[in-house]
Amino acid sequence: MGEIRASTVLPARRTDIELRTADGLTLVGELALPEDRPPVATLICLHPLPTHGGMMDSHVLRKASYRLPALAGLAVLRFNTRGTTSERGTSEGEFGGGDSERYDVAAALEWAEYHDLPRAWLLGWSFGTELALKWGRDPLVEGAILLSPPLHRATDADLDAWAEFGRPLVALVPERDDYLRPPEARERFKRVPQAEVVGVDDAKHLWVGEPYVRIVLNEIVRRVAPDAYPLPTDVE
Repeated sequence: MGEIRASTVLPARRTDIELRTADGLTLVGELALPEDRPPVATLICLHPLPTHGGMMDSHVLRKASYRLPALAGLAVLRFNTRGTTSERGTSEGEFGGGDSERYDVAAALEWAEYHDLPRAWLLGWSFGTELALKWGRDPLVEGAILLSPPLHRATDADLDAWAEFGRPLVALVPERDDYLRPPEARERFKRVPQAEVVGVDDAKHLWVGEPYVRIVLNEIVRRVAPDAYPLPTDVE
C-alpha cells in the first residue's frame, strides 16, 4: 500500500452502533475493531465542541479509527454527543454545555463494558477533554489522553478529583494553542501528581497537518499499546 497518508484507511471491522443514555436519548456512533485479532485496549473518543464543528469525524479521531485497529490492535469507539451531527447521523437531544453530556460519557462506558471491550482509555480533544476530566472518573477507565485541553469548563476541583482518582493522565498541548499553552498547562496540571504534560512544538489547537497527527497517534499508542510503538509510516 505504501506510505500512510492523511486519507489512508486501513482494514478493520467497522460497525455502526447506538448508545442509550440514562436520560433516554439515542446517540449514534461507530466501533472499529482489529480485523483479525481481539483488541488489546479500547479508545473511547470524546470529540471537540459541537457548536464549533466538533463531531465524531473530527479528523484526529477519524484517523485514529482508520489506522489504530490495524497498526496497534486497538478498538476505537467514536460517537456523537447529544445534538451533534456527522456523516453517521445525528444524536438525539440538545447540546448541554458539558453538563448533561455526563450521561453521554456514561453511556459510552456502559456500552464498552457490556460488549467486553478491554482496557478502556478516554481520548478527549478540546471540549472532549473537559468531558473526560469532569465525567470520566469511572472504575472502568484505565486513564485518559487529552488533546489540546482548554481547562475552561474543567476546574481545579475537577483536577483535584482526578488526582484522587489516581489513574494516568496525559495532556498533549500544542505550543501555539489558542487556549492553553505548555507552560501554563504544566502549572495547572501540577495539581495531578500522576499527570504528564507533553508540549508539541509548532502544533496548533486543531492539529492540522499529517506530521502532527502522527505525533498524536504515536503518543496515544506509546501509553495504551506500547508494544506497537512507534507506529510505522508505511504499510504493505
